[in-house]
Amino acid sequence: MIGGIGRRLLGEFLGTAFLVAAVIGSGIMASRLSPNDLGLELLENAAATAAALVAIILAIGAVSGAHLNPVVTLADRFFGGLTNGEAAGYIGAQFAGGWAGAVAANLMFSLPAVELSTKVRSSGGLWFAEAVATFGLLLVVFGVVRSGRASAAPFAVGAYIGGAYFFTASTSFANPAVTLARALSPTFAGIKPSSVPPFVVAQLVGAGLAVLAISVLYPTVSAFAADVVVPHEVPHEVSAWPKEAS
Repeated sequence: MIGGIGRRLLGEFLGTAFLVAAVIGSGIMASRLSPNDLGLELLENAAATAAALVAIILAIGAVSGAHLNPVVTLADRFFGGLTNGEAAGYIGAQFAGGWAGAVAANLMFSLPAVELSTKVRSSGGLWFAEAVATFGLLLVVFGVVRSGRASAAPFAVGAYIGGAYFFTASTSFANPAVTLARALSPTFAGIKPSSVPPFVVAQLVGAGLAVLAISVLYPTVSAFAADVVVPHEVPHEVSAWPKEAS
């Protein structure tokens, strides 16, 4: 039987896989249903992704915390919610899950399992948008949790991502694992591999700034918030949202 850390890593793998499958799969479906209306395609892609994200976090959150995102994991490590080994395992599972989700989405729509995207996404505005999107995502995640409202996190995150599809020029990738996975599909949701590194750098910059802002906005965490976010066996640590004890 899989142990505590194994279950948590499996949760991160499956959660990220389904997230990427939702992003890419809904992008493919949108382009087929509305081939001549880019705005409608984006709306369909955003709505499906936001709804799926809420459901995935609700399903996986009690197991792993449903980070589904390396920058969330890195921030959680900074705030003491994970050890170095746990953080490394989470990030590995997220990237592996992203790859699996991209392959699954491609196969569901009878496309090659892996085909690199040719969609160039490269400009200063897009990179700045990724920094803004990632900053906002972490602010939502940790702001909701540190204010003692962790149960609202799935809905807050889903709403933020759905909105950020439209208010950021980059359509808010805000996730290194998802960004790399989207390079594996030549579809509406894809990104050319050469465009990936600047996106990831921008995401890391946004995450770093968000950690600083969160530290200023929420310098202490109430006992109530700590009890909501982590098991009683590990007092005073702050994870992204509730997870079981290992």
